[in-house]
Amino acid sequence: MTKWTIYRSRDEHDLFRELSLDQLTNEPPMDTAERSAESADRAVHVALDIRERGQRMDGFGASFTDSSAYLIHGVLGEAQREELMIKLFDAHAGIGLSVLRNPMGASDYARSIYSYDDLPEGESDHELAKFSVAHDEADIVPLLKRALELNPDIKLMASPWSAPGWMKTSGSMLGGRLKPDCYQVFADYFVRYIQAYAEHGLPIYAVTPQNEALYEPLHYPSMRMPADAQTVFIRDYLKPSFERAGIQSKILCYDHNWDRPDYPLEVLAGAGDWVDGVAWHWYGGDASAQSEVLRAVPGKEVHFTEGSGGEWIPPFEEAFSNVLRTGIEILRHNSQSFVLWNMALDEHNGPTVPGFGQSTCRGIVQVNQSTGELTYTLDYYALAHFSRIIRPGAVRIGSSCAEPDVRSAAFENTDGSIAIVLFNDAETTRRITLSLPELDNADPEDLALNFVLERKSALSLRYRAE
Repeated sequence: MTKWTIYRSRDEHDLFRELSLDQLTNEPPMDTAERSAESADRAVHVALDIRERGQRMDGFGASFTDSSAYLIHGVLGEAQREELMIKLFDAHAGIGLSVLRNPMGASDYARSIYSYDDLPEGESDHELAKFSVAHDEADIVPLLKRALELNPDIKLMASPWSAPGWMKTSGSMLGGRLKPDCYQVFADYFVRYIQAYAEHGLPIYAVTPQNEALYEPLHYPSMRMPADAQTVFIRDYLKPSFERAGIQSKILCYDHNWDRPDYPLEVLAGAGDWVDGVAWHWYGGDASAQSEVLRAVPGKEVHFTEGSGGEWIPPFEEAFSNVLRTGIEILRHNSQSFVLWNMALDEHNGPTVPGFGQSTCRGIVQVNQSTGELTYTLDYYALAHFSRIIRPGAVRIGSSCAEPDVRSAAFENTDGSIAIVLFNDAETTRRITLSLPELDNADPEDLALNFVLERKSALSLRYRAE
């Protein structure tokens, strides 16, 4: 049995390469001539502690937005699409993504603005007689079903960018708030969505009441939902509706940036027993907010549900480093999931809803609509460092290093293997001594490892004792 599985990324020409243990420990560093004498001579010690126990992982993933699903299901050919799905979701032939967080209706990345109950202006449908998920059945549902076939461990999450326009003060899916007399029908809307997906064999693990509830753009679907409104909606309408319908889907509050921990704290104070956890995004603040809220309200789940890369951070090194650096911090701050944004975008970073303007986001893959070419972006390889070795059910263990630029996250998988993601955030090469915890059936010689980690490079290692 192979004890070590090792993957490395160090530049855009060496994106995600599997190494043997001999290659890792004997290979000369790429930038020997550029190393300082200090970094060459002084080893940095990374120690693991299996006695320290953290969160249990659900996994890693992205979103099948309307745009992503269309590109993968409608633009790629059948053979190319199947190859991509295997590389995304198969745990052995691919990177084994296991969390999908999908918009309920249109988001900014959709070809049109739609909900599951659209009506002419001035009409309403409190009985949801016209409710239908037929839109999703064209591209989104088939991809989700195939993903689950490839990886039965996948957990599906769902978040609306807006309620149907007739439920809102704006009369539109652009901006506005949920009308007080539509709280119940919006809760029923969630029930109908979950039931409709269940009919397709797609269980919804968790929902959030609203995506980015404090952001109200008017050029794509949005709905402002202050903390007091979300508290009332969850406590008095959504959770009771789930209980009446026998729905077990979890409810995560907030679903917005790290810079406003006061919002989830208010919701948890007012509806704590009805809320299973908090969902977070990375577009403001710091990952430490996840731990801050968890310390204040222990026992709740922590999920990171959206972070996008894009043209605002130059590729390759800066953008790749940002995903690795931030992903490790997200995991060290108790998150059970790490979910990026669009699974696929095209050569123009779209499609986007009409009137959106120029998109700067980046997908996990790029599907060129003009040529049909499929490109795996740096986000795919960054996710691979986590998802390939940290599997669903893994429990975070302690990992420490006196050098803050050497970042790490470590886990014990359900099969007893130890997974470690390392990222050298320094501008110089580091010589690493990695100390593993004592494990049953482990050879003592395996419990310490010495190797070189180049500047701004990532290394993922999994060790399984015989």
